[in-house]
Formats: sequence, structure tokens, C-alpha cells
Amino acid sequence: MPSIDLTGKVAVVTGSGRGLGLAYAHALAAHGASVVVNDVDEAVAEAAVKSIVEAGGRAVAEVVPVGTSEAAERLVNRAVAEFGRLDVLVTNAGILRDKVLWKMTDDDFDAVITTHLKGTFTCARAAAVRMREQGEGGTLILVGSPAGQRGNFGQTNYAAAKAGIAAMARTWSMELGRANITVNAIVPVAATAMTETIPAFAPYIEAMRNGEPLPAFLRKGEGFGTPEDCAALVPFLASEAARSITGQAIGIGGDKVALWSHPQEVRAAYADGGWTPEALADAFPTSVGAELQTVGIPAPQFPEA
Repeated sequence: MPSIDLTGKVAVVTGSGRGLGLAYAHALAAHGASVVVNDVDEAVAEAAVKSIVEAGGRAVAEVVPVGTSEAAERLVNRAVAEFGRLDVLVTNAGILRDKVLWKMTDDDFDAVITTHLKGTFTCARAAAVRMREQGEGGTLILVGSPAGQRGNFGQTNYAAAKAGIAAMARTWSMELGRANITVNAIVPVAATAMTETIPAFAPYIEAMRNGEPLPAFLRKGEGFGTPEDCAALVPFLASEAARSITGQAIGIGGDKVALWSHPQEVRAAYADGGWTPEALADAFPTSVGAELQTVGIPAPQFPEA
């Protein structure tokens, strides 16, 4: 089994004061990386840094909301000023403003797109510039979601942002390949403040907090576990063991890790000279549309009582 050693590497993890981001920061530090912790709450960020340092790692905090070019530059510059370089960026910062389409305001939409999508873009751009200047490669790990892969009721803004993040990972893997910078999207599923709001999961998360293990049907069947379960993927992707992996969307949660497919044509039909609306109406149900694709995140399969 290969050793994952990130000694000498420097990472920025956005939104890493708590939850999944904190788990990613701890995992990177535990494998030798120095980490810039980012959060909008100074007390939360400093507590995260303290927990990493007490565990034997190296970390500093940079308190700034991601989304602007200025924030991205601050994060990269802090890494360079404190630790001399930047090797890994994990774009985890995110917020929710869930509403159905007809109730979602411009502000609801813009806030989520700014933090998730523009925040990923601006931070990745600043990191890519620095990594290209260093000339030694690097790693961009973009945090996606099942909502971005399949859509989710009430999450127009969030699903759109996460779908865009997966598309950016594929695009940037091509653009940055010659610089030996890998780019992947990860699709974590874990018990967090976000998933706790889902009624079906709430009692299991509460039981877990009271010291009870999550049942196997959740950990294996649903790929649902703790933030720490998801964190292993981050140091792996940042290591030399994963240098050949780029442009992928990789899911992880509980006991499960999975590779998501890229969108691709499922079925095709042809008409000499092109299609008319009438010809489509006649042929579609028995050709291209014979088995339409499903949408939405599948409901958890709970065992019968």
C-alpha cells in the first residue's frame, strides 16, 4: 500500500472552519501539508487552526468570504507569505438559499452563485497562476454535490453552481494538463449541517452524535457517513499516487467511493435530410425517447421496520 506523504506541500481549503472543510484541512495536515484555513467567522477559523496545531499540524487562518478576485488573491498570498508556496487548493466554501423557482429571488440566486461558482473560479484562477509560476505542478480539488450531478428540488442556484463546478473541472483539466496541474471534482455525501435538515437523515445523525454508529445500509447502501469519511479522498488526490487522475468527478461517503460518469449521448436516431417536428413526434417515443433519463437525487432506501 503506497504511503501518502504531503510533507513540504502547502494547501488552501476554503470554507474550512467546520464540517467537511475542516475535515479536509485536518486530513491534509495529518499527511504533512501546511494548511491555510478559510472561514468568514474569525473565531471559527482560529478554533480550526488550533485544533490542527494541537494535532501536530501546521495551519494559519485567513478570514474572508470567497467570491471576489481580491479574496482569492488574499488566500494565495497568505499561503505564499506563511509557507513559501502553494500546491493544493480545495474549493469547499458554500452557502444555501433553498427555494423553489417561483419563490427564489435574485439575491437568493446571486449569493449562492457568487460563493460556490464564482468563488471556485476566482480561487482556482489565482491558484493556477501561482502554480504555473512555480513550475512544479499542483492540485485543484473542486467540491461538487449530487445535486449538481442530478438536480435537486428547491435548489436551482445550488444545483446550477455545482453542475458548473463539475464542468469547470473537466475544462481546467485540459487547460492545465501541460503544467502538470490536476483538476478533479469530488462529490461528498456526509452528515453535516446541510444534510441534517433532511428529515429522513435527522434521527440517524442525532444518534451518531450520541455515540451510535451509522447503520450499514446508510454507510454502504447510501454512501452516507461522517465528514471524516469523505476527507480521505483529498490527501489522496493531492498526492503523487493520483498524478494520473484528472478531469474526473469522484463521489465519496461512508464506506463508498465511486466514479461519476460524464454526460454523454445515450441513444441516437437519424433522418435523411434532417428532422421535421412531425417526424420527431413519430419517431422519438420508440427511438431516442424510449427510455428517458431520471432526474433528482434518489430517495434513501431505508429498511422496513
